[in-house]
Amino acid sequence: MRSDISLITINGKTPRIDPSAFIAPGCRIIGDVTIGPDASVWYNCVIRGDVNRVVIGARSNVQDGTVIHCDSPDPRHPDGFATLIGDDVLIGHMAMIHGCTIHDRGFVGLSTTVMNGCVIESDGMLAAGALLTPGKRIAGRQLWGGRPAAYMRDLTDAALAEMQLGVAHYVRNARAHAQAIADGAGKG
Repeated sequence: MRSDISLITINGKTPRIDPSAFIAPGCRIIGDVTIGPDASVWYNCVIRGDVNRVVIGARSNVQDGTVIHCDSPDPRHPDGFATLIGDDVLIGHMAMIHGCTIHDRGFVGLSTTVMNGCVIESDGMLAAGALLTPGKRIAGRQLWGGRPAAYMRDLTDAALAEMQLGVAHYVRNARAHAQAIADGAGKG
């Protein structure tokens, strides 16, 4: 294990990270966390699966400073709230993702908060700075924004294509960062 990241086992659960995923220095990944192929978790993120599970799908990226957590079972919610992130998802810098589901190709802008029980359907987008309050659902091809977030408009085909270009960019950029880190090992 690299000394510049923390992978912590808790409650008998150890993070499972695909070998092709990029985990940047400064990350803390704890407990029942699964990270898929070609996913990227950027500098100084915390992903804590201590009381439920967290899944991050293939080619999804979690940008710098983001915190991802889940929620424990309780009498009103016997399964609690796992955090399930599909494939090709973009999560902006400094987001707070908690006990929610983000389907394939979902987009969460920088400095957003997504709370327990929320769902962002495939091709749905939460604008930068937004607060998605508990139990809200963003339908596919919708843009929501504000604090609290509300529907703003439908997304165009061009906007969806741009999001997919972003996914491809982060896969390439993660490989470049992984190589730079490997090249710098033992230096400085």
